Amino acid sequence: MSPLLILAIVFVALTLIGVPLFVSVGLTTALALFLIDIPYTLLAQTGYGSLTPFPLLTIPLFVLAGRLMEVGGMATRMIAIATNLVGAYRGSMGLVTVFACMLFAALSGSGPATTAAIGSVTVPAMRREGYDVPFAAAITASAGALGSLIPPSNLMIIYGLVSETSIPRLFLAGLLPGLLVTILLMITTYIVARRRNYGGNGEPFSWSPFLKAVWDGKWSIGAPVLILGGIYGGVFTPTEAAGVAVFYSLFVGLFIYRELTLQKLIEALRFTALLTGILILLTPTLAFGQLTAFYDVPSAVQQSITSITDNPYLVLILIGVFYIFIGTFMESLAQIVLFTAVFLPLAVSLGIDPVFFGIFTVITCEIGFLTPPLGANLTVAARISGISIERISVAVLPFILAYIIGMLVLILFPDIALWLPNTFYGEAK
Repeated sequence: MSPLLILAIVFVALTLIGVPLFVSVGLTTALALFLIDIPYTLLAQTGYGSLTPFPLLTIPLFVLAGRLMEVGGMATRMIAIATNLVGAYRGSMGLVTVFACMLFAALSGSGPATTAAIGSVTVPAMRREGYDVPFAAAITASAGALGSLIPPSNLMIIYGLVSETSIPRLFLAGLLPGLLVTILLMITTYIVARRRNYGGNGEPFSWSPFLKAVWDGKWSIGAPVLILGGIYGGVFTPTEAAGVAVFYSLFVGLFIYRELTLQKLIEALRFTALLTGILILLTPTLAFGQLTAFYDVPSAVQQSITSITDNPYLVLILIGVFYIFIGTFMESLAQIVLFTAVFLPLAVSLGIDPVFFGIFTVITCEIGFLTPPLGANLTVAARISGISIERISVAVLPFILAYIIGMLVLILFPDIALWLPNTFYGEAK
């Protein structure tokens, strides 16, 4: 039996019996080291090296900033802006949820965090308007996944570190695809709501309430302008921007809106610690990724796929199907760390831009947020709505279709992702 087959069997077996993913990867990596007689110190060295890059600080800082903005009153003001902008149309509160998630995604960097922040307000509101609760939860879960596509994005940061791709270019590349997916989600929400006769209550759109909501929420709108404007204006790096975002959210929550208390601050720190604890996956997954080179996995994958087709569009579709399948039971962070080293060399050999491949990877991971049994966003939405993941999993299917359409459009028209970074920074060489 070949070593690769042994490792695959061990990893799948450990995962199926419920062993935590970082332990499964770690044990599989240790076995791989043993089989090719490499010292186990590789794990320790990789573990130290994986947690030392300065840009890694960006993730907990953006998560903390997003949580402070949620509990400090900025999220509710964003929802008020979205509500007054959308007006009383069929499915209006569902559309508000998608739009508000898009706005908050520019603050949090995390899909589950965006789902929690916006869903905790909009799911009860949709329930009061007569929405089917699984559908309301599905809207929140699917729109919350925008937190990983619209910059700043934790998954883009991890991809940038693993692939040595410019993080600012990745952030800029995510803007138009994020807008595209937002539009597709709003269309899906409207079609389903219209068929089921949801919403349409309240006041129609008028400028006066909208402008008042914008004025009341001007500090909330200022956050993404400050963060992204500072990055692309060359004022600070993404890591420094995350630190500025934390300071800004503290200042606004404490002194402008005055809704941030000591108890809420402690809860935000606890939430950040729990959510960023997933970074423990970096040590074993990076070590495992290094081992793929020893086992010549990228070359084997490249030969296997190119023996079927060397058409870049079809190759991306095959990789996308694989990513979506893997995403049903593997955390997105681990998925990016493990498989970027395998598929990126193949993509580059076919002339696919690494920045585009990063955005493509993130979209497939967003679908993973919405597929059981793992489905991080489904778990958060289930907790908010008080119903089972199984019921939400059925209701979320139309939104998964919207993401797949977005992925296919991106494959056919890669300039949607590349136009902004190439215009702003020039084409990568």
